[in-house]
Amino acid sequence: MTPYQRNLLLAIAAVAALSFLRAPYPRDMILQHIPTAVVLLGWPFLARRSPVSNTAATHLAAFLLLHVLGARYLYSNVPYDLWTRLLFQIDLTAAFSLRRNHFDRLVHFAFGLLFVRPVWEILVRHFRVPRRFAYYGAFEFVLAWSMLYELFEWGLTLVLAPESADAYNGQQGDLWDAQKDMAFAVVGALLALAVLFLTRPWRAIPPLVPSSGGQAPV
Repeated sequence: MTPYQRNLLLAIAAVAALSFLRAPYPRDMILQHIPTAVVLLGWPFLARRSPVSNTAATHLAAFLLLHVLGARYLYSNVPYDLWTRLLFQIDLTAAFSLRRNHFDRLVHFAFGLLFVRPVWEILVRHFRVPRRFAYYGAFEFVLAWSMLYELFEWGLTLVLAPESADAYNGQQGDLWDAQKDMAFAVVGALLALAVLFLTRPWRAIPPLVPSSGGQAPV
């Protein structure tokens, strides 16, 4: 793990800890942060086994920060209307005639958008997958983990907090919530693949610099 990536990890851990200050939903928030804890504890191990570039690590960090923000407000209650009114005098819910809080859709979209690059790098660098086939592998990763997360979310809620399943899952009364979440992840992944294909398809990936010295490629 490079110094930059170590600092990213420490920053995310600090933000996650600060998110508990005066948390509006402290009990349910703990459930939301189970994935956060798993990722923070597993990142150093994965960084040693399958290091990625600083750019890919930044993608992962950006996604985690979005999740930490969503977890604080249980996703369904992120007050983005208040923030946009203060900053831009715009109420997004009214402006777009929204019927629900859509922050969770943004995070699922971000999952597809931000995970393609790290997964693609790992496939090419560490599993020697041909670059062109690695695009498909990264896309399938997003599809598979989107589905598995929805199953995990459902199962965890039934086991630990069945009385607040709707609040934890962020369904907001939407019967097709899980399917729509996965669809947003697919759209994000397709956009990320398009960017990746246009910017890096025929260029060799520079070798990673050992974490003991030097700077990782960007």
